Amino acid sequence: MQFEFKTPKDETLKIMSDVASGKVENTDFEDKCEKRVCELTNAEYAKITSSGNNSIFVALSSVKGDVIIPDQGGWHGFKQIAKFLNKNIITLKTDLGLINTNELDTLDISDNSCLIYTSFAGYAAEQDTKSIFKYCKDNGIATIQDASAGIGDEKGVLGNCKYSDIVIASTGQPKLINVGSGGFIATNDENLFKESSLPLKLSKTNEIISSGIYEELKSVSENLQVTLNATDYLKKHIPNTIHAEKRGVNLIIPHDNPKEKTWELKKELPINKSGFINKCPNYNRVKTKAISIEIKNLNYSCLKKEYLDEIIRAVNNLQ
Repeated sequence: MQFEFKTPKDETLKIMSDVASGKVENTDFEDKCEKRVCELTNAEYAKITSSGNNSIFVALSSVKGDVIIPDQGGWHGFKQIAKFLNKNIITLKTDLGLINTNELDTLDISDNSCLIYTSFAGYAAEQDTKSIFKYCKDNGIATIQDASAGIGDEKGVLGNCKYSDIVIASTGQPKLINVGSGGFIATNDENLFKESSLPLKLSKTNEIISSGIYEELKSVSENLQVTLNATDYLKKHIPNTIHAEKRGVNLIIPHDNPKEKTWELKKELPINKSGFINKCPNYNRVKTKAISIEIKNLNYSCLKKEYLDEIIRAVNNLQ
């Protein structure tokens, strides 16, 4: 059974091609796209950017104080970009990526600081965005949520500006909104884009990327739910996954010999591109020995029961 790496949908590629060739003109896709992002994120303002990292750059450019990042389960770009901007970085201890607001009480934080984190810790477990936002709001800490895998959440708790001051996302391959490049940033703070006007100018995108994002946003909620359902099914049939009780879009399975077992799994579950099965420790997942299986990176045609059962068989045979 051959697994397939996620690629942009045919409809997405077609509209991007039509815009690039001039078959579709004067469509204002960027404006339409920003309005749709606002609808999905409950935001008043949104901007399309050239990448997810540029969205982070824009968001962190507005921060005057410290930048708090989780000790694992985030995105390495948080630290790299904060360093580039000469921000003071504070590392927050987590439960394998999950944020406990009690730990924030132990930190010595300056005024006008922010906490930046991902909707899913290591893509494996959803964060408690409501409690995080309440604590941070009560204590004068801005929240920046990287919702690259959380946009379109049917429960309305991820990728929602009701529970984050700023929501950012990447739309590069193989993200949930899968265009190959680009990203966006959304907020209810009208001053954000004024304070970050220069970074936004440097992060300008084009109508081709905007048209692709607009097309992908039409099915983002459905695609997220399909991925969540597939991962939940796998967690129920594979023992000992990290954060098994939490919604997520990948599996992280502790193992004493992840290097060897990752190699064996790659032979058992072949795919046409790398990035489906990875080993930990890995800051972007967990900093312990484990195997990470990126369900979010699979084409949606590979999220059917017969493919999921093959993953279950292969993983359980290794345990």
